[in-house]
Amino acid sequence: MTGRGAFIGCIADDFTGATDIASTLVRAGMKTVQSIGIPEADDPMIANAEAIVVALKSRTIAAGDAVAQSLAALDFLRGAGCRQIVFKYCSTFDSTEHGNIGPVAEALAKALGQQVTIAAPSFPANGRTVYNGHLFVGHALLNESGMQNHPLTPMKDANLVRVLQAQSKGTVGLIDLPTVLKGAEHVRAAIEKAQAEGATLLIVDAISEADLKVIGQACHDHILITGGSGIALGLPDNFRTNNELSDADAAVLPVVAGKDVVLAGSGSLRTNLQVARWIEAERPAYRIDVMKLAAGEPVVEEAISFFDAHTDQTVLIYATSPADELRQVQAAIGAQKAGEMVEHALGLTARSLRDRGVRRFVVAGGETSGAVVQSLGVKGLRIGASIAPGVPATVSTGRVPLALALKSGNFGEADFFEKALLALAGGQS
Repeated sequence: MTGRGAFIGCIADDFTGATDIASTLVRAGMKTVQSIGIPEADDPMIANAEAIVVALKSRTIAAGDAVAQSLAALDFLRGAGCRQIVFKYCSTFDSTEHGNIGPVAEALAKALGQQVTIAAPSFPANGRTVYNGHLFVGHALLNESGMQNHPLTPMKDANLVRVLQAQSKGTVGLIDLPTVLKGAEHVRAAIEKAQAEGATLLIVDAISEADLKVIGQACHDHILITGGSGIALGLPDNFRTNNELSDADAAVLPVVAGKDVVLAGSGSLRTNLQVARWIEAERPAYRIDVMKLAAGEPVVEEAISFFDAHTDQTVLIYATSPADELRQVQAAIGAQKAGEMVEHALGLTARSLRDRGVRRFVVAGGETSGAVVQSLGVKGLRIGASIAPGVPATVSTGRVPLALALKSGNFGEADFFEKALLALAGGQS
């Protein structure tokens, strides 16, 4: 290992979640790199990083596998000198009935010798807030926000204390908003009281960025913190007060020349809106039909041919569909199989387009982003300025750099694709 070591190490359970928290750390002034999977200990990209984000694809795999991968990432980050570890999951608390947030959080806490750990998924900039332990998406409860229809992690309960308790061996408690509003000392005292009473995991209310900064201050001495990307807002200041951070512009990236493409696999409401806007603007779009994929038809080849026929324009290649159509597909071939086929098809498409000179990729969907970066052989990302809350511009490390915007399904406004393309081309978003 070279350099002085990073300050903050993050373990993210999917790829867009990783870029999400990396973007938050850059916004807070930390030089941040993201690895796709666990890098080698002597990887040069981490030498001068102040924060390291390890992107796993562990959100929907078996809980035991998620724990093993997360512990391996922890070993790497501790070896890199990280003083504080963040386990990052989605701000909509995406998980199955039995995991993987609870099992991973408990395993990391045990490995680090920490008795009580907070869980703070709030991300107010994207409308995710927690009040009285209940998660809201905008003005809607989580289970009424569209997330109840998620193909892999349907969220049917907004009570996060109840959700997390079902996944955990220990006792889950709550630190409510009135406590947070009183300040960091009161939050710290509430954590100590809950620990004395036997709690091991604590959902923490937060409805604003100011609340998240208070929580970050309160957890100054916690070696492990869990939450959404918003929790990272208050952590860099804990190191800045000791004049340990550099003054360099953390968001500067090189401009990457080449062709571009938009790939969308998410079935979220927001991505459906973004796809609809693109099509309404009469921009070229090719839809990947999952039923044709299942029938063995040459869908990927057709998508590539469509791209070749529109070399003078940016093309959208998408598998996004409304919830009712998605349910019909899942009923016919199964949710997991449908998702895997879409990810595989878009991964193959991305690799073929790279070979045709595409160097800038806008990708919608966490699982889709994971499939695409793996297919492209991307091992690491330099994190740049934010395109939208939770979505930074990035440039891959390695011999042939690629510019990528990796978007969680429900992030970004209707015109996100256009803004992202402009940002990756070196313009203003």
